[in-house]
Amino acid sequence: MSSSDTVPATGLSTGLSLRAVGAGLLAALVGYASSVAVVIHGLTAVGASTEQVVSGLVLVGLAMGLTAMGLSLHRRKPISIAWTTPGMALLAATGAVEGGFAAAVGAFVVTGVLIVLAGLWSPLGRWIATIPKPLANGMLAGILLKLCLAPFLAVSQAPGMALLVLATWAVVGRVARLYAVPAAVAVALGAMALDSSGGLAGGLAGGLSGGAALSGALWPGVTFVQPVFTWEAMVGIALPLFVVTMASQNIPGLAVLATYNYTPPTRPIFLATGAASALTALGGAPTVNLAAITAALCASPDADPNPARRWQAAFVSGIGYILFAGLAGVTAVMVTRSPPILIEAVAGLALVGAFGSALMGAVQVEANRTAALVTMLVTASGLSFAGVGSAFWGLLLGGAVHLLHWRPEPRQSAK
Repeated sequence: MSSSDTVPATGLSTGLSLRAVGAGLLAALVGYASSVAVVIHGLTAVGASTEQVVSGLVLVGLAMGLTAMGLSLHRRKPISIAWTTPGMALLAATGAVEGGFAAAVGAFVVTGVLIVLAGLWSPLGRWIATIPKPLANGMLAGILLKLCLAPFLAVSQAPGMALLVLATWAVVGRVARLYAVPAAVAVALGAMALDSSGGLAGGLAGGLSGGAALSGALWPGVTFVQPVFTWEAMVGIALPLFVVTMASQNIPGLAVLATYNYTPPTRPIFLATGAASALTALGGAPTVNLAAITAALCASPDADPNPARRWQAAFVSGIGYILFAGLAGVTAVMVTRSPPILIEAVAGLALVGAFGSALMGAVQVEANRTAALVTMLVTASGLSFAGVGSAFWGLLLGGAVHLLHWRPEPRQSAK
């Protein structure tokens, strides 16, 4: 690397890599823009008001940013942090629970505590790892299925906007797949802002008359939510959210890092992300965890040819997420005041890749295919029993089918 690629930086013994800075900012942009609609949709589905959504976005941005900066700086490894996109899709599929958003916040707090326990008590983390991958993938595919259908259902309800968003996603994806979803999000947000019946125009107009929306858009604040702990929310949200976060974010995130020969200890990661999640949940913020998709942007040679300097990309991505926290008000007002089907459409496009990977992982092994499909179909059905959502029942019934069909592998005879 030439000297022009590096500038001195106080406290950074190896200097600051400009390539790492670019990769970190790109990771933050892609991570935020590609799934912020999923986060907003998930929070509103469990009863969050616009003010509470703004608060959640502010705090989750700070949680992602500070933990990414702290972990990457301390361990000198590209430890990227993200919100739990599959977990927010779970909230969207689950919907409101008894006790409203306060009960969902209680579930967020418990999820954070469980992640801390996974760091303190290694058998809990190993227990999550022992859940058959086809079942975990089947549950995730079932959670994502309804959202991934939304872009095409939106064509019948808002054809102009939906077709424009779909066309942008398809065309940009043909040229640069990494930018397809952010481009579609940008087009959707532009359409929302220009929509005279809602979007930013409606939010700001309401703010001019009442003051609240405009103030919230320009000066995003934090709202404390008194958590309520109910059986339905614990079993219907906290437990599935913990499983999804560990199986679909933390474990794949560690696998991505291992691909580039980074093997950070899991205890400090789980302790930091779990504690940050439990604390910020009191302001409505969703769970944070290891990044799985954007992790490669910071850990690959594209961030820097020198593996010892790539941690700087994860550090800068944390700064990017903190900066995006300042946009929480504008983002929330635009999204929450727009047609719900359009928000679901944008969220669905962001999750198509994740759905494809989960479906492939669910059905790839023929011996586990039936159990995985049962898990997926029960989860996708929206079944609710005793106040508990379909994700839990899908994993439970799929697990029962898995045990029913399970056969021990024949032992190899000694020669």
